[in-house]
Amino acid sequence: MTKEEDKFEKLLMDSFYAAIDAADPHKVVAPHVPVGFEGNVVVVGAGKAAASMAAAVEKAWPEKDLTGVVITRHGHSEKTEKIKVLEASYPIPDETNLYATDLMMKQVEKLKEGDLLLALISGGGSSLLSLPVESVSIEDIRKVTEDLLKAGTSIEHINAVRKHVSQIKGGRLALAARARGADVLALIISDVVGDNPSDIASGPCAEDFSTYADALWYLSQAKVDTPKAILEHLRNGARGAIEETPKIGDVRMRSVKNKIIANSFKGLQAAAAFFKENGMRPVIIGDEITGEAKSVALQVSRKVRLECSKPRRKPVVLLSGGECTVTLDKGRIGKGGPCSEFLLALAHELQTDSIYALAADTDGVDGNGESAGAMLKPDTLKRAAEQRLDVEKYLREHNAHEFFKVLGDSVDTGPTRTNINDYRAILIP
Repeated sequence: MTKEEDKFEKLLMDSFYAAIDAADPHKVVAPHVPVGFEGNVVVVGAGKAAASMAAAVEKAWPEKDLTGVVITRHGHSEKTEKIKVLEASYPIPDETNLYATDLMMKQVEKLKEGDLLLALISGGGSSLLSLPVESVSIEDIRKVTEDLLKAGTSIEHINAVRKHVSQIKGGRLALAARARGADVLALIISDVVGDNPSDIASGPCAEDFSTYADALWYLSQAKVDTPKAILEHLRNGARGAIEETPKIGDVRMRSVKNKIIANSFKGLQAAAAFFKENGMRPVIIGDEITGEAKSVALQVSRKVRLECSKPRRKPVVLLSGGECTVTLDKGRIGKGGPCSEFLLALAHELQTDSIYALAADTDGVDGNGESAGAMLKPDTLKRAAEQRLDVEKYLREHNAHEFFKVLGDSVDTGPTRTNINDYRAILIP
């Protein structure tokens, strides 16, 4: 490896950490903690950043007698003194999720007039918060979640289903607190395109824009074998026999505030500033780039070719965020998530030896892989050919994680304890 190659690879990794740093709960939570509030405070929350957000609240408010429970993914915990941190299964919920969510809701029952529910919400919260309606079992939730994920269903559509079979999502957490006379403040680290509080962790404290009918439609479009109990509940809701989730204008949602404190765009801005400081020209092409990983790679490849065709005085870096999806073909369940598949598809599309690129999930885990993502280097395809790695085969089998692992180009960060979605940087020397 030449000094220049080493330099570019290090810059890409450092830019990734700059984006993550912009969403570090220990930096972004404190300015929004209502330290002047004099009443009792119950802290709840869920998501990959929930534990570090809870620790940040304790540090910002040391004199407060805080109580509460937050839920995070296994391995994403952090030490706290007052707020209990529970770990649960992700992305497919199980009994640990049910137990943790039930315990969290018991904290809400302590609220009374004049108290505050402080909700700490981040990506991953929808899977972690699993307290289904009485007629639906956790096994039903597990099955429909797994099937929808395999079908490549968008997270917004999956969450519409989740909201309408839950006792806590779609604004129902806020309603539970408001029914006891408490105010609600939700501090949110966004991992979704558009930063709508209703979409993040299925919006436990936000008005819901979806309906029972929407949920039924999304299930029919996904063509999954939906458990009977879920279908019956949704059909009863669609015909008006079960109350809808709270909508805009619902008077019960007064005194409920949702604040976005970190998101993908702020992460991209931090990365852009980092590259600029290092003598490069950053170009943010968007923080809302979504779709099938292979299709997104095709779109981005056109921008790369256009940029490569232009004269340049300094290296250019194309930055983007958002969320890709991978629809698993029947019988092909590879190991590797949207970021690594995007990167492999980009390499296959460009067939170039002149760019560097990184694609990784800011939570430290790319899909069902073991890494955050991967790094593309000028000699990636050459080394793959030398080791007889069939790029098209790895793409067909959705096995990009293994491809980059064999080459030693996986990006392994471990849990970052935050989550602002996918980060993609393409460096053109």
